[in-house]
Amino acid sequence: MTRDRLQEVLNRFPKQTIVVVGDVMLDHFLWGRVSRISPEAPVPVVEVTRESYFPGGAANVARNLRALGATVRIIGVVGEDDAGRKLRELLDEQEIETAGLTVDPSRPTSLKTRIVAHNQQVVRFDRENSAPIARATQDRLFHHFLQAVPQVKAVVFEDYAKGVFTQDLFGKMLELAFPKGIITAADPNSRRVLDYGKITAITPNRQEAFAAAGVPYAEPTDDVLSDEPLKVVGDLLLKKWAVQNLLVTLGEHGMCLFRPGHKPHHIPTVAQQVFDVSGAGDTVIATLALALAAGANPVEAAEISNHAAGVVVGKIGTATCSPDELTASFAQNCH
Repeated sequence: MTRDRLQEVLNRFPKQTIVVVGDVMLDHFLWGRVSRISPEAPVPVVEVTRESYFPGGAANVARNLRALGATVRIIGVVGEDDAGRKLRELLDEQEIETAGLTVDPSRPTSLKTRIVAHNQQVVRFDRENSAPIARATQDRLFHHFLQAVPQVKAVVFEDYAKGVFTQDLFGKMLELAFPKGIITAADPNSRRVLDYGKITAITPNRQEAFAAAGVPYAEPTDDVLSDEPLKVVGDLLLKKWAVQNLLVTLGEHGMCLFRPGHKPHHIPTVAQQVFDVSGAGDTVIATLALALAAGANPVEAAEISNHAAGVVVGKIGTATCSPDELTASFAQNCH
C-alpha cells in the first residue's frame, strides 16, 4: 500500500459515522511501584502513585474510532452507579454520542481494575454481571439501533460475553443492516459463539477461531502460509459464517486474511515493542471497519489495522492510535 493511497483513505476517516454495539466497560488503572514483599503473605506491596480511567470493551472500540477521526455512536448497557457515570463522562469528553447507553439498575457497570507496577500488570480484578440482559433491555437497545442505522456507514459488534448479545438481538440488528449495504464487523468471543452469517468482516484471534470452528487447538508455525491447521480453520469459518472477510489475528505472527475465492493473505506484524496487549483487538476491529467504510479494499484495511495494532501494543494501558501514528508506522515499516 503506497503512502499516497494510505493518505487518501485516512482523509476519508472524518467523513464516516460508525455505531458500536456491545459490552461496554470501564477500565481502571492503579499505577505504582513495588519496593518490598508483604509481611502478611508472599505478595508484593504496591505503593500506588496515581490512578486513571479509560473506556473499555466496546467503549474502547468507540474510543479508537474517535481517535482516528470518525463520528461515533455507542449502544450498550451500564448500571446506575459511579462506574457508569464515569464511563459516560469519559465518552462525552471524547465527543462520542452516548444516547444509546441504556441504564439497567439491576446490574453493575462492568469495571476492570488493573494494578500496574514498573510497567508490569500485577493483578486484575473484575466487578460485573455476565448474565444475559433482560428482554426489556434488549428492546431498548434495538430501538436505539433503529434510530442510529439511517445515519451510519458501518456497525461494529463487540462481544465480550458480558450479557449484551443474544442471538435474537444480534440477528435482528444484522438483518436490519444487511439490506441497507451497511458494513458490519464483529469481534467474537469464544465463550459464546453467535451465528455471524453474511457479516462483512470478523476478527477472531487464533484461539477464538479454532474454538468457533470446533477444531482442536494447534500451536502456530513460523511460516503462517504453511500452517495447515489454520488454513483448515479459515476455510471452515468462511463456510460456517458466510463471512466476506475473516481476519485472524496471530499475535507476534501478525494476521491472516481469508476471503471466499482467494488464497489466504498473511500480514506480518509491524510491532517494534510489545508492552501491553490490552485492547489491541479493539483497535484491530475499529480500524478495519473504519478503513472499509472509507473505501479501502479488504487487504488494505487489514494492513492499516495491523499497523494500528502495532502502535497500541507499544503503549502501556488501554490505548488508541492516531492517523499521524499510522502514517509514521507506514513510513517506518513500508519500503
